[in-house]
Amino acid sequence: MAVANQKGGVGKTTSAVSLAAALAKKKKKVLLVDSDPQGNGSSGLGIRVRELKRHLYHSYTGSVPLAEILLDTDIPYLSVVPTSIDLAAAEVELVGVDQRERCLERLLASVVDQFDYVLIDCPPSLGLLTVNALTSAHSALIPMQCEYYALEGLAQLVNTIRSVKKRLNPDLFIEGLLLTMFDRRNKLSFQVAEEVKRHFGKQVFKTIIPRNVRLSECPSHGQSIIDYDPRSTGAQAYVKLAAEFLRNQRK
Repeated sequence: MAVANQKGGVGKTTSAVSLAAALAKKKKKVLLVDSDPQGNGSSGLGIRVRELKRHLYHSYTGSVPLAEILLDTDIPYLSVVPTSIDLAAAEVELVGVDQRERCLERLLASVVDQFDYVLIDCPPSLGLLTVNALTSAHSALIPMQCEYYALEGLAQLVNTIRSVKKRLNPDLFIEGLLLTMFDRRNKLSFQVAEEVKRHFGKQVFKTIIPRNVRLSECPSHGQSIIDYDPRSTGAQAYVKLAAEFLRNQRK
């Protein structure tokens, strides 16, 4: 599942890390693929990104098989494919590669059977790294902040998903839209939520992620919110999201 939104600051990486951790706590074998050159998904799980000698960039360039860069985390059942800022160069280097949109799909083929779920944290853009993620995924999860500008970017993202589905991955579907940073004191949050539900109906997750200071704090400690403060409203929301996600899978 690709966790994607070309707009930055919408809780994309937080959602990828937190959902991965919540699923792992339910004893599901989960792989988080950090495909964002910022490497926040890796550092948010305690990986020292600057000390890495091998990461996703080296697999993209063919020098290291993906299986050799997988790292265990402090959370049982959760592994990560780490990355660093070097991955930004891959987007340029892949331009001349044959079937460049399928590079990640080929890399994941060697490890995907080891896991129940693979979550791919995409960069905040609709470039080649995001297209690779969407081409290799069964579905896309779209986190979106409850603000007006989030609605404007949503149409562009949905069009990209439709284009990838038509040209590269006919099985791709939208797993769901996840409303994040919801502020009950802000009337606009309710208005945006209603607008999204009106357009997308049942594709919107019932679970809503609230604005929560503990969610902002946990990455600096190299922990997911599930471990950093399991009693926080943020942690409880992602545990609830994991349960809803699993119910949807059974359906």
